Amino acid sequence: MQGRDLPEQLTAFLARHEREFTGFRRDLHMHPELAFAEHRTTGRIAERLREVGLRPRVLAQGTGLVCDIGSGPGPLVALRADIDALPLTDEKAGVPYRSTVPGAAHACGHDVHTTVLLASAVFLAQQDRMGALPGRVRLIFQPAEELPGGAVEVVNDGAMKGVDRIFALHCDPRLMVGKVGLRVGGITAACDQLMVRLSGPGGHTARPHLTSDLVYAMGKVVTELPAALSRLVDPRAGFSLVWGRISAGAAPNVIPDDAVAEGTVRCLDDEAWHSAPDIVKGLVESVASAYGAEAEVTYRRGVPPTINEAESVEMMREAVGRSLGSDAVASTPQSLGGEDFAWYLEHVPGALARLGTHSPDWDGPMLDLHRGTFDVDERAIGVGTRFMVTTALTALWNTAHRGDRVDDEALA
Repeated sequence: MQGRDLPEQLTAFLARHEREFTGFRRDLHMHPELAFAEHRTTGRIAERLREVGLRPRVLAQGTGLVCDIGSGPGPLVALRADIDALPLTDEKAGVPYRSTVPGAAHACGHDVHTTVLLASAVFLAQQDRMGALPGRVRLIFQPAEELPGGAVEVVNDGAMKGVDRIFALHCDPRLMVGKVGLRVGGITAACDQLMVRLSGPGGHTARPHLTSDLVYAMGKVVTELPAALSRLVDPRAGFSLVWGRISAGAAPNVIPDDAVAEGTVRCLDDEAWHSAPDIVKGLVESVASAYGAEAEVTYRRGVPPTINEAESVEMMREAVGRSLGSDAVASTPQSLGGEDFAWYLEHVPGALARLGTHSPDWDGPMLDLHRGTFDVDERAIGVGTRFMVTTALTALWNTAHRGDRVDDEALA
């Protein structure tokens, strides 16, 4: 493996291609596409990959693609980027790359993730031609992370077949550009949707004893469930049930025959996530039956918690040190937000990192995710490329020499 001068090679590569990849990110930002509609984005990625001799394969559902670099035996490491945008309005002013699509914006950094993976692909293809790739790398440009559902489509399409390990990154506006946030264990939460519908005969508020008082029963459900869950689930699981909508009745003197409550269930523990539907349904039915109400529970799975595997995080840590310097490593807190990268980790070990995007020159309000004002310091593209390339090479070397640490001479 010709890795001794890898940092210098990356520096030269990024100097030659900085304008290209900044322009690519801005083009995506100007032309955002929503979940499972990323046709232009998929086409642009595929075109650039073909230019460097690769053979991308568009996913069966029509958007997103996978592409392998390298051939023959050896370990297979996957790198994933999400390509879809959010259904909100771009509110930035004074930038030439503002979204041109009404009601759609790259307000979560997926344009950066995509550009980083594309730049990494171009560099790794070059390494492969030089005979410097100690295995194979599978690129996953995933659609529909925001829906979610894209990761499941990728898995069902067979893209995880043969993969030994997988890595991804996500923009973090709370981290300064140049920093990479790492964490072992839970980094994002499971996020499921819950709907509880209570039904009964209804009646007059003057005679609640002759019917099922659904408003009162629903009040008990929405207040007792979170409290009961805190005693039935290990508190270290970070289990959270929060209601977002309650609806019942149309008149002040009529006990309704129908009541609905909707909310989200989040947790940071995989075992708790798998057991959550049965626990929640049992509690709802127990509380409702005490007041004579019929309960119907609809529990919609969202995404599992993203649980970073320790060995994969250590590979990332080594990669940051080699490509950016050990002071570039930052700790990152757990988030109760959802990330469908977790579906891949149900199949193979891997890890998700946080990519700093906050500019030291920016003194305005936080350019936070999922807001129309979101933007990044574009130097993060180069940082992310260095990190992802070196992570892939570190993982390939470690997997090929299982049980051994990376040779300092190989990746110095």
